[in-house]
Amino acid sequence: MTQAHPNPHHARRWLILGVIAIAQLMVVLDATVVNIALPSAQEALHFSNDGRQWIVTAYALAFGSLLLLGGRIGDLFGRKRVFVVGLLGFAGASFLGGLAESFGVLVGARALQGLFGALLAPGALSLLTTTFTEPKERGQAFGIFGAVAVGGAAIGLLLGGILTEYLSWRWCLYVNLVIAIPAALAAVALLHNEVPAVKPKLDIPGTLTASLGLFAVVYGLANAQTHSWGDALTVGMLAGGVALLVGFVAIQRRSANPLLPLRVVLDRDRGGSFLAMLLAGSGMFAVFLFLTYYLQQTLGFSPIQSGLAFLPMTGTIIVAATSSSTKLLPRIGPRPLIGTGMLLASAGLVSLTGIGVDSSYASDVLPGLLIMGAGMGLVFSSAMATATFGVEQQDAGVASAMVNTMQQVGGSIGTALLSTLAASASTAALVGQAQSPAAVAGAAVHGYTTAFWWAAAIFAAGALLCTALLSSRSREAAAPGAEPAFAHS
Repeated sequence: MTQAHPNPHHARRWLILGVIAIAQLMVVLDATVVNIALPSAQEALHFSNDGRQWIVTAYALAFGSLLLLGGRIGDLFGRKRVFVVGLLGFAGASFLGGLAESFGVLVGARALQGLFGALLAPGALSLLTTTFTEPKERGQAFGIFGAVAVGGAAIGLLLGGILTEYLSWRWCLYVNLVIAIPAALAAVALLHNEVPAVKPKLDIPGTLTASLGLFAVVYGLANAQTHSWGDALTVGMLAGGVALLVGFVAIQRRSANPLLPLRVVLDRDRGGSFLAMLLAGSGMFAVFLFLTYYLQQTLGFSPIQSGLAFLPMTGTIIVAATSSSTKLLPRIGPRPLIGTGMLLASAGLVSLTGIGVDSSYASDVLPGLLIMGAGMGLVFSSAMATATFGVEQQDAGVASAMVNTMQQVGGSIGTALLSTLAASASTAALVGQAQSPAAVAGAAVHGYTTAFWWAAAIFAAGALLCTALLSSRSREAAAPGAEPAFAHS
């Protein structure tokens, strides 16, 4: 006779994982599927190259600055409710963007997508955290989720190419309705809404300083990419953002109902995992951003061919994430997995620094992608599981939001920093040369390889920092009476 399980989601946990994975796939798809569509959207709506940046930045600003608030709202009002609202709101914003006949409407729709994504993303991860409490199954679930979180970006490149080439750029937005609405209906049927009996008050000063601080940092980084690091607005926004975030920490120390309880961040393993997400997010963008340009503009790949070129990396991520989280993480813990994953990612990027104007995909690009994919699978699945492991039930949403915030802010830092370094290297390579097509192509490739070297250095530094910060001791599973989740390493 089977005893009733205390977790109301236990019997439906694998179906719930499917819904959560679909929702996460939509959020990460959106980061790359729209990038592929940008040239076509720009031609249709007649906006400038400077304006093109805002199609990407509007989403990142809203998403990155509101994630912590979105995580806390889920903790206060019930994760099912907030998750479903996030899905339906994301679908509505996508529909508005697909209908856009002007640049302003498209930018507004992208900001709305970011707002609802900030509800959806932490809701998905916190639901996963509270649904899977048994160590072995938890490892499997986080392996699948980690693979979707990283591999989805590569799938977005392929999907964006197919939709843009055969339908229209607008379908890169409409496709979210096909994903979000069935997922919302399934969530309504499968999930149980749990609301705390006593709701603490929302931390308004903390919410304002965190949201405005993150907004200023992301805006400053975006401005650095389009203007320069020395631009007055860039410096002012970055300095103001840092000051606001320092103020946020001070407020959290004194608040009776903090937006981000410092116990969530100060735990050694959780802090190391957050750092891993920040550094991995910043370095990973080098592959997707610069390699996409290289494949299309240098090697002459079509958007669809470019998307297909990333699929081997996606497959490696899935294998590494699922196998490590089920077989290795419960035995040896996150420290060696995250450190090894960072070193593998660094090695993959070093391999990619060997590309040239006349390189071959099979011999010069594919090996680096496969090594990078193995490393990313180890890092993301281990960091996500560790960052949310053992967190108190009432803090699951905000801990999950921090995972997404670190990845989002890391991506913004990486995009701005590496784009600036690549552009400077390309410009320097053309000094004193005739502006022939061959010289311009060679300078562009020099910029890409410079970005790969810097990204490799970021991952190498991440391996050292995360190995030093993560503890080597085991941690007991959060569920009462459960087996140890991590063994001694």
